[in-house]
Amino acid sequence: MAKKIISTDKAPAAIGPYSQAIQSGNFLYTSGQIALDPSSGEVVTGGIQAQAKQVLENLKAVLAAGGASLDKVVKTTCFLNDMKDFVPFNEVYQTYFSENPPARSCVAVERLPKDVLVEIEAIAVL
Repeated sequence: MAKKIISTDKAPAAIGPYSQAIQSGNFLYTSGQIALDPSSGEVVTGGIQAQAKQVLENLKAVLAAGGASLDKVVKTTCFLNDMKDFVPFNEVYQTYFSENPPARSCVAVERLPKDVLVEIEAIAVL
């Protein structure tokens, strides 16, 4: 099965040897999005809620570049720097996935790129 590289300047450029997303068949697989402002390349400040919002906006942009949207997401994997942020993270997350939310895993990790507080990757149907 062929794969198509998805890229957009409306989300942060990859900071390593990976693509923003890959389309394969009827699925779009995104790389993890972190709280980088796509115009400045700087980490968004303001805590977990501000970072979660930026991550989800970046994710929306990557999905759109691949012909998908948040309502087409079937699975997310969320990485938090600290589980104490679980409740405030969910407050933001649920505003983006208010109806028919996707399946999800949410785990705490020791450290994320650029010391951000959250990273999210997604799988969407096209």
